[in-house]
Amino acid sequence: MSVRCCDLFLVLICAFGAPAGAVVSPEEATRLRTTLTPMGAERAGNADGSIPAWTGGITAAAVQAAGPRLDPFATERPLFSITSSNLPRYAARLPEGTKALFAKYPDYRMDVYPTHRTAAAPQAVYDAILRNATAARAAPEGITSGIESAAGGIPFPIPQDGAEAVWNHELAFWGAARETRLATYVVFGAQPPELTDDRREVVDFPYYYPNATPGSIGAFYLERRETTVGPPEHAGESYVALQPLNVARDKFAAWQYLPGQRRVRRSPSLSYDTPDPDASGLESFDDYYIFSGGLDRYRYTLLGKREMYVPYNNNRLLNLPPSDVLTPRVANPGDLRYELHRVLIVDATLAPGQRDIVSHRRLYLDEDTWFAVYADAWDREGRLWKFSHSSMVAIAELPAVVLGPQFVYDLQYGAYVFDFAFNGAPDGYRVTQPHPAATFTPEGLAASGTR
Repeated sequence: MSVRCCDLFLVLICAFGAPAGAVVSPEEATRLRTTLTPMGAERAGNADGSIPAWTGGITAAAVQAAGPRLDPFATERPLFSITSSNLPRYAARLPEGTKALFAKYPDYRMDVYPTHRTAAAPQAVYDAILRNATAARAAPEGITSGIESAAGGIPFPIPQDGAEAVWNHELAFWGAARETRLATYVVFGAQPPELTDDRREVVDFPYYYPNATPGSIGAFYLERRETTVGPPEHAGESYVALQPLNVARDKFAAWQYLPGQRRVRRSPSLSYDTPDPDASGLESFDDYYIFSGGLDRYRYTLLGKREMYVPYNNNRLLNLPPSDVLTPRVANPGDLRYELHRVLIVDATLAPGQRDIVSHRRLYLDEDTWFAVYADAWDREGRLWKFSHSSMVAIAELPAVVLGPQFVYDLQYGAYVFDFAFNGAPDGYRVTQPHPAATFTPEGLAASGTR
């Protein structure tokens, strides 16, 4: 194996110091206070300094001094751009989906900026992660069914296998609750972008409620309610979706309210690989947040860690109108910021007896936040089909770096989706206190629909 290949996929026993499935000892967990960050990332920078050391992340003052959601790095200019002509030089630091975009659209470009390790979290989250490090474990039904004995922070800061790493993504820190105004656009080839969904979203994370414990979370770690504002023919439609911590014990639950029927009905299909009609079928529900929902259809292999160019610190994107971002065939390259960061790479392949329209996924998890920044997806014939990437933005009042608006490219059809877009809206993203429990019940959904 070449030196380059060894650099791309580090052997797990070297990367994490223990064989897969081993329990993290209290002594090993103390690394979260020394060589590792409280999230489990490498605290040190890389050898040439292009990735700096983590020194605590961004603060509220650093962002809010310039104004809410403004770009703290607005004065910076790209170090260089990756283009079709110089792609071979940088290909080892790019996902398969990005390389496919370059092959399909030769004028595609990536502007690479200085790296800033802005990820942060409250001290209470760091304290919870330290507790989880030695307590969190797979549910008796298996790690892809659920986890136990964790709350308030990622469960596996020193992951021993791919499923643990993906659980960190699923349970990455967004805060306890939020309200957002979101939009979905689709772009078919050279056609103008089409607004397919304008909605208000209310989300609670019982897993991150203040003083949450494994016993207080309940069955569902994420509760979401969305209400459609437009287009007019769908205004007033709404649904509630609840994601369980253990899919073997508590199934995904969802209810939908349709104004024309003036009734609430259960909607069990708003999960897994069901196509999202609001994205013209180009995006499935498990494409939300790059990858979301139950882990139980796949088996996960942790391939190692790699330095990669990823979309990061894209607060500037939040202040741009979608008309500027959504150019034909690909998003406007000048509107996106890429930086060199370390990511953990996880391959997800179908488990025996399972079916999914995506037979193979590859997830790229940011070491500082555990959010997936990229996802490659192959169809049942083994052809690269979809490519998703996030934008990663700083929400200073949490403080945290979280998934911003995301892009999902259908590489075979030649179209893309711009989703979870809160660009320019004054009520785009608000951190809130947890909402009343009735907000996420069918009764609460019915009451809100009839007002």
